[in-house]
Amino acid sequence: MTGLPPKAAFLQQISLNGAGVFASYPLQVETAIVIGRDPRCQIILDSQVHGGVSRQHAKVCLSPEGYWQVCDLTSANGTFINGQRLQGCRLLQQGDRITLAQDVQFVFELEASPPPVPDINLPHGSFAATHKHKAIDPSEAVTFSQLFPIVSTGRDLTRKAYLIPGTVTVAFVVMMFISVGDPLMFNLLLAIYIAGGAYYFVYLLCGKHKPWWLLVGTALTTVLIVTSPLLDLFVFIFREFLPGAVSKDSASENFLLLLTRMFFGAGLMEELLKALPVFMVYLWGTMLRSPLREQIGVWEPLDGILVGTASAVGFTLLETLGQYVPEIVNSVSLQSVEGAALGVQLLIPRVLGSIFGHMAYSGYFGYFIGLSILKPRKRWQTLGVGYLTAASLHALWNATGLINFFILAVIGITSYAFLAAAILKARALSPNRSQNFATRFSK
Repeated sequence: MTGLPPKAAFLQQISLNGAGVFASYPLQVETAIVIGRDPRCQIILDSQVHGGVSRQHAKVCLSPEGYWQVCDLTSANGTFINGQRLQGCRLLQQGDRITLAQDVQFVFELEASPPPVPDINLPHGSFAATHKHKAIDPSEAVTFSQLFPIVSTGRDLTRKAYLIPGTVTVAFVVMMFISVGDPLMFNLLLAIYIAGGAYYFVYLLCGKHKPWWLLVGTALTTVLIVTSPLLDLFVFIFREFLPGAVSKDSASENFLLLLTRMFFGAGLMEELLKALPVFMVYLWGTMLRSPLREQIGVWEPLDGILVGTASAVGFTLLETLGQYVPEIVNSVSLQSVEGAALGVQLLIPRVLGSIFGHMAYSGYFGYFIGLSILKPRKRWQTLGVGYLTAASLHALWNATGLINFFILAVIGITSYAFLAAAILKARALSPNRSQNFATRFSK
């Protein structure tokens, strides 16, 4: 090959058009350099930026003959050397361009040893003469960007360092400080922040961009639906016409009877109410033109999960702040301070637990709504399975909550497992899989 020592090799990550260098990575003789999105790789690529790159995409290492080579690790979208797709491994030469999934590019470089510094007019025994042969290691130099990191990493803060969530947190902290002494405003801010955090977790798991104004609007639409006369119609159908009426002394009822009442009066009724905004967003999307049509509408399971869980956030906030917390605060048997404190204690687990409750059921049903749109051949069968499953999980949560908290925890974990499984399957089914992002949790 080139005849230069392999220890002097390195990779430069450059822009696809070759206009700029992003980073430089020295290669190590003892260790293979694996490139991919897996946190265990030696060169880790951001999932949100390089979605087409596999978790462990390619590796650069020494061949048995002692030359540098690049090997494709059976990546989904391929590794290319100077524009040609790589099959297996290939020896590298100075200046070779390594492209991963047509998404990120590296240049292979070999550093030649620097020429010796000539000994000109240096008096014997001087400091310069004594140290003239000591080379300066560039890796030990301290640069301006290292002393002031924000100069070089500022542009990545919003994408890689959760700057926006941090800013939102600071804003809520300041507003909660201001609202101390006003229980209603404090509870509202606290509930919105916790619900937003729970939803953001689901959003990252889904790994697909959806306009935030649409998701917030979905939550508000659910609030409007539940506070409208439409709720009275649902109550009449599911709790008066169908056997969904729950008595105040429901804890003493037979469990199967209680479960049946919860299935009709809570599961079927509330899951359909929360699904209405999902169907509305789908219909709205059909009336738009590209690219808004794809950005806003519900066209696949990931869309259904994102919009469905957003609807559940609105339902949870209204139910918690409009019903459960006021019942505690206004209890005649409690002093006002004690009632306010118990109200906060109830608010936190109810809103935070929505990811195992309302968000889990609505997100799961949303998956089936999106699946019925992506694969319409058996639409009604798909919708029926999703609706009945979500309603059953909802009913089990409500019924077991009146009997045993240990069983309640098991049902909550099961509900979240159903949601998580739906998200993983939705990510695999997504037609836009290569453009989506996803946060992966690994050791």
